[in-house]
Amino acid sequence: MLPEAPVILLFYSYLLASVTETKTKKEIVLEGVAASDGIAHGPALVYLQDELDVPIFGIEDNEIEAEISRFDEGLLETRRAISVVRDKVAASLGEGEARIFDAHLMVLEDSALIDEVIGAIRTTKKNVEHCFNSVSQRYIAFFQSMEDEYLKERVSDIQDVSRRLLQTLIGRSRPNLAHLPSEGIIVSEDLTPSDTATVDRSKLRGFITDMGGKTSHTVIMARSLRIPAVVGLHDATEQIKNGDYLLIDGYEGMVVINPSEARLSQFSDLADKHRQVDAIYNESLGLASETKDGRPVALMANIEGPEDMERSLEMRADGVGLYRTEALFLRDHGYPDEAAQYEEYSKVVKMAAGHEVTIRTLDVGGDKTVGDDSVKEDNSFMGFRAIRFCLGNPVIFRTQLRAILRASAHGKVKIMYPMISGLGELRGANEILESVKDELRVDGLPFDEVIEVGAMIEVPSAATIIDLIASECDFLSIGSNDLIQYLLAVDRLNDLVADLYQPTHPAVIRSLRAIIEGGVAAGKPVGVCGEIAGDAIFASLLIGMGASSLSFTPSLMPEVKYFVQRVDSAAATRLVDEVVQMKTETEILEHLEAYKRSILGDLIVASNL
Repeated sequence: MLPEAPVILLFYSYLLASVTETKTKKEIVLEGVAASDGIAHGPALVYLQDELDVPIFGIEDNEIEAEISRFDEGLLETRRAISVVRDKVAASLGEGEARIFDAHLMVLEDSALIDEVIGAIRTTKKNVEHCFNSVSQRYIAFFQSMEDEYLKERVSDIQDVSRRLLQTLIGRSRPNLAHLPSEGIIVSEDLTPSDTATVDRSKLRGFITDMGGKTSHTVIMARSLRIPAVVGLHDATEQIKNGDYLLIDGYEGMVVINPSEARLSQFSDLADKHRQVDAIYNESLGLASETKDGRPVALMANIEGPEDMERSLEMRADGVGLYRTEALFLRDHGYPDEAAQYEEYSKVVKMAAGHEVTIRTLDVGGDKTVGDDSVKEDNSFMGFRAIRFCLGNPVIFRTQLRAILRASAHGKVKIMYPMISGLGELRGANEILESVKDELRVDGLPFDEVIEVGAMIEVPSAATIIDLIASECDFLSIGSNDLIQYLLAVDRLNDLVADLYQPTHPAVIRSLRAIIEGGVAAGKPVGVCGEIAGDAIFASLLIGMGASSLSFTPSLMPEVKYFVQRVDSAAATRLVDEVVQMKTETEILEHLEAYKRSILGDLIVASNL
């Protein structure tokens, strides 16, 4: 059964605690997920969460219209409040970050949601708070059930909107962080984009949360604000009290409660060294993406839309290696029409200014079906998702392909199918693509007649028949996150087994080499996207295997590019030969770390990191 009320932030409290007072307190170290780079220390502001009591009562027939009017007024007031936040963010951070709140406004303008609430009021004859809460909880439960980390974390947007509207309807004022009593570090179970957007940045030193992952909007905001952050700590709010002095390391994902003066001094020096290293990394951005001996390696960006494309341009990425189109569908809370998709895709392509943009077709399905949660699967990881969903819903698939093809008239576009497991799926997708091309020719709409089509290799079966897959597509892209999950049978979002998710597992290393070598043998370029593509430890290994491109979050570009420019391709090939002979993930990881230290020796010595 769904919870009766969404979580709402009720209050925050603050008590100053000096370093002197912490001397007598025990130092405690917590480990979480490094979310936003930086080191900060200061007193804790505990920003707690609790349940909002949503009233439920019956209404008479003659009260229904008044209740619907109250809903309309609540929607208008909430839209105004969110618009104020959006304008503030646009003025201080720019349109890219402000667009997060466009998604919030679209929730409040979604006709399906509004009609469903009004229908519930009429049929159940219950008050609007209860009806809206019931409907919004279904949306929230739908997103929470998703396995894709990025899509799953979009639930915070819907929760944020729901909290705002419920508070308006109930008549409770919304607490905020716009006026902090003094400088400090916010501690919370979770934070919404609105919370991080409205916070008093002049006094905020950093934040830590029990929940969250690297792709949440809150983390995106933290990075834009350059605020150190650690998330995914699970029980930080239970261990940290008001008055505790905190040290947070956003590079390593560490939080120290009541750090000693020696620890504070150590991390103050460390912060200075990180700033020096970051400045050195940034100097590499204007140089070519190639190895020390001149071998080109395209360093691409993973994006979700135009706002991410702006950051990609700032980081001088060589193009877009993975354009996740799901974000547009989620913002639309359904299936956007061809015009809406064409507008967004073409905007990104034009912004790329001649650089290639690889657009992945819709990667949802099963329990991740946008706009329809009626189909449930026991194991949706291996269910009706990605290319299977698209082939099973040809109207939706054709609409997206039309939009992508039309966008290709404005620049260099590639199409990439997710979760290809065999030739049947690849051929089926290409048959639909060719049919859509014929339609566009009849309609007189221009598109790139020689557009390249590729397959994502993230299923073990595709890795096994890589020669067959490569023979019928123009390029290959290894989706490392899912490939590792499937190879090791590990759900990396499940805390009980997440430690078994090991990119250096010998099976992963051997599979990566086999895929890349198979693609190269077929004369097809092979790129890698996912977390390992943006990790300098793996860059030399992937280059040695023959990868032609690496695609990752734009903010990681300076470090990866600096490292690639110092790798010798022949030495990287020898590294591969050494690693594939090793028997354990620990042995492989230690060897790769040692190799990285040998490459960055001068920098490490200079910074003493």
